[in-house]
Amino acid sequence: MEEQQAMAGGAGPKNMRTFWIIWGGQFISMLGSGLTNFGLGVWIYEKTGQATPFALTALFSTLPGLLLLPVGGAIADRMNRRRIMILADTGAALMTAMMAALLFFGKLEIWHIYLLAGMSSVFGAFQEPAYSSSITMLVPKQQLARASGIMQMGQAITGILTPILAAVLYALIQLKGVMLIDFATYFFAVGALLLVKIPQPKREESGGSAKPSLLADAAHGWNVIRTMPGLFAMLIYFASVNFFLSLSGVLSGPLVLSYGTSTDLGIVQMAASAALLVGSLLMSVWGGSKVKKVPALIGFIALAATGLLISGLRANTFVISLGRVVMLVFIPFAAALSQAVWQVKIPANLQGRVFAIRSMIASSMTPIAFLISGPLADRVFEPMMAQNGVLANTFLGTWLGSGPGRGIGLIFILCCLFLWIESLIAASVPRIRNLETDIPDAISDDVPLPQR
Repeated sequence: MEEQQAMAGGAGPKNMRTFWIIWGGQFISMLGSGLTNFGLGVWIYEKTGQATPFALTALFSTLPGLLLLPVGGAIADRMNRRRIMILADTGAALMTAMMAALLFFGKLEIWHIYLLAGMSSVFGAFQEPAYSSSITMLVPKQQLARASGIMQMGQAITGILTPILAAVLYALIQLKGVMLIDFATYFFAVGALLLVKIPQPKREESGGSAKPSLLADAAHGWNVIRTMPGLFAMLIYFASVNFFLSLSGVLSGPLVLSYGTSTDLGIVQMAASAALLVGSLLMSVWGGSKVKKVPALIGFIALAATGLLISGLRANTFVISLGRVVMLVFIPFAAALSQAVWQVKIPANLQGRVFAIRSMIASSMTPIAFLISGPLADRVFEPMMAQNGVLANTFLGTWLGSGPGRGIGLIFILCCLFLWIESLIAASVPRIRNLETDIPDAISDDVPLPQR
């Protein structure tokens, strides 16, 4: 662990000013991406009427980048992180422009979306570790959980504005116009990055003349995690949590559209985003101080799972919205506390590669969830809960009702039950519960600069 001791903190005093500038540019870019994602979701369902294309789009948006994350993390620890973010944002913007061009000429097909979504995820594999590891260099240690809450607040605001703006813009300028707006927002993200400097951590000495390969750096990130059994065990817990959240999350659109319209979907998404905003605001105000972060985040995940149970009960926009609100008001607390724990326990000069391995493992079950969610809904649970299905006249059919969307509702309820069980297991494991005291902090306390 000598390498971890060599770089215990950041590059001098820190403040939130640069963080806010970068966050603002990324927020505007996320808003543009949200408009495209909403419009594409409606377009795909109108074209196919099935849940499987939803799931496959999510799969292609995740899997390529997931496989490349270790390389992206190693590069984030080697190269200028600001430059990496600029190049990655540029690549993703070009993918959006290509999709808009295909749509403009009437050539856009479902498989084009799969391909371009996959390419965008490749660029994301380089942008994500560079961005996340930069936060530790910019934000004082005491503000890390608050900064994570602010980042999630941006996602929440985007989710609230996106359905409203997308519905209006879709009617006025069609999907191709929405995509062009998305492309334009890229300039805000890159412009913000051009205005600031992001400190680079010192690289640890390799002990030899030869520079380690990218794969060696990526493997080193894995080795660092394996030397911290508590963090590794919590990572496995999060992988299983992400599996059930992804399994239900990708079916949220088909669940609503099975009985309602794009307006109903917009209402559900706005309610969910409003809850995410409230949770993020509360988290950013609270900051996670004076609490044992790991037991607290496990409790928040269990509470969030209750929202899945509520959403699955009825094919009703109000009930589903209520369930999404319950779920997403607690998620920011769990995510921010988890991020703060990792940022404090991992040295700054290793965070690029370690966070990349962390993201890869935590999301390792997500592609499987995306891959099986569509067939599970379309071929198993929906037929069983159809009006003449095998479960229609059972207790489940009486309780949940039968017909379109009821099979997906049952999937939501099962996901809730599994999340409750695995949260109880995680809370009972001392290695996870006590990792904050078992693993020493690698990031020192910072004295923030006065804001200007």
